Amino acid sequence: MTTRQIKLGIPKGSLENATIDLFNKAGWKISVSSRNYFPLIDDNEIVCSLVRAQEMARYIESGVLDMGLTGLDWILENNADVAIVTDLVYSKSSTKKARWVLAVPAESPIRTIHDCAGKVISTELVNFTMRYFKERNIPVKVEFSWGATEAKVVEGLVDAIVEVTETGSTMQAHGLRIIETLLETNTKLAANKKSTEDEWKRNKIMQVAQLLQGALNAGKMVGLKMNVPKQILGRVVEAIPSLTSPTIAQLYNSDWLSVETVIDESIAREVIPQLLHIGADGIIEYPLNKVVNKKDF
Repeated sequence: MTTRQIKLGIPKGSLENATIDLFNKAGWKISVSSRNYFPLIDDNEIVCSLVRAQEMARYIESGVLDMGLTGLDWILENNADVAIVTDLVYSKSSTKKARWVLAVPAESPIRTIHDCAGKVISTELVNFTMRYFKERNIPVKVEFSWGATEAKVVEGLVDAIVEVTETGSTMQAHGLRIIETLLETNTKLAANKKSTEDEWKRNKIMQVAQLLQGALNAGKMVGLKMNVPKQILGRVVEAIPSLTSPTIAQLYNSDWLSVETVIDESIAREVIPQLLHIGADGIIEYPLNKVVNKKDF
């Protein structure tokens, strides 16, 4: 019997390593060769292809791919009719939420988007930018930028740019002033709509989505395990901002209990000293592989 398969798009370029690392944490090993656009994966139900994020949505919409990872910005740029399965805001990586902003030189007379009427704007996000201004009845000329977009406006080749940024610090370093945020974007797991209508493919897509999201959740969480005297259990539980109610077990032949929970990693350094002060002992902090929640889907 032939094994059924789904076709998965891995974004080539800046998202590539972060995506492969995320799949690794989710339980899939992906191997990429510099001379091959078809990475190997240790799951005979998945076939991988390396595709630029800018083009991913088109291939998903057409059915060349069943699913893939790309940004909301490129889905909108291609005006692609795809199913968004889940948000994937990568923790501790280059793929956090970002903004596409309209920016001009600091000394520019342009103060609002309406001041752009009749001006030339350079961007890689051409179609979205054209629609954005057209919807607001602001006539502009939008030119495609092949790169070094900030330099074009600094050198006076265009009047303004629409460029992606996370913090705006690079814009400021180039002497640019942000006028308006046009779009907030982050990575999405998108799927072909017909593929989601096939029961087997839908289940496989959801398996991937749940475990990827679980790996992302785990990147922000840690497990805590400790020994607690029975008489202070209430105070310990109150001090733990746990994901759910902690797990409590009786230690053999003892007045102590074992308490285990999951908390946000960012507060562990505050919580652990508090627990020690209250009277907990033998506190163990450990990393997590996946934290899968029903509310994510």
